[in-house]
Amino acid sequence: MLIDCFATMDHMGWPGWLMPPAVLLLLGLGIAALIKYLFTTHKGDRS
Repeated sequence: MLIDCFATMDHMGWPGWLMPPAVLLLLGLGIAALIKYLFTTHKGDRS
């Protein structure tokens, strides 16, 4: 299965190699932002 994935990525050219790290990066940034939001909001702090 890994060979098929690499073959598909190679067939797509450079976007095929750029998309998986970009998706993982965006997913990681989204998770980090969610964790930061959950741990930094204070329920009683209304200003």
